[in-house]
Amino acid sequence: MTLRANARLAGLAFLLNFVTGIGRAVLFNQVSAGDGAVARLASIALHATLVRVTALLLLLEFLYQAVLAVTLYALTRDQDRDLALLAAGCRLTEGVIAAIATGSRLDLLAVATASRTATGADAAAARALGATLMNGTAGPAALCFALSNLIFASLFLRARSIPVWLAWLGAVASILGLVEFTLEMLGFLHGPETFVPWIPMALFEVILALWLLIKGVSVRSSREAPYATASGSLVG
Repeated sequence: MTLRANARLAGLAFLLNFVTGIGRAVLFNQVSAGDGAVARLASIALHATLVRVTALLLLLEFLYQAVLAVTLYALTRDQDRDLALLAAGCRLTEGVIAAIATGSRLDLLAVATASRTATGADAAAARALGATLMNGTAGPAALCFALSNLIFASLFLRARSIPVWLAWLGAVASILGLVEFTLEMLGFLHGPETFVPWIPMALFEVILALWLLIKGVSVRSSREAPYATASGSLVG
């Protein structure tokens, strides 16, 4: 595909992934509402169809991540093919983790359904397992997401194929995400404050999506960079 086609497809995938992710999170919060694990599991069991919809949305997120891995690689590979491939691999890995989470979501539904009729030790075990499935952490997915965006933003910055301020926003937001991930894994961040460092990342991806859809990328990133490198006029 051409650069323009890759840029438009990437922009569309960014927007669809953002909307799907937000919609999935809001929907699941609604169907799993309740005070305590017992109430939440009961709510999940009563909204089985909607829970399955959230599982389907996770599969769609895998599809969007796969598209982003390919298109962003195509837009940045002329700057550094190895780094672009690493970033694409991280993006695809994030999508695979989302696909795997589909199974966990369906397992949660099965546990919630079973907990309605279980008694005694079986009920306690179902509640414990359900609480574990509901309280999962982003973990490796967040790491892959931040690392992928950091590399792609750095390559965009080197190429000057998108506005410099936008590429810097992506790089800084990715670093904040990596810091948040590290602090959360070490147990220093909990609850709502874990979402704050990701706000700049969301802003970056939405603006980048619109930019790619409307403006595309500078042709210099793929056609002039090899010539400039050969002539010794490109720095970095």
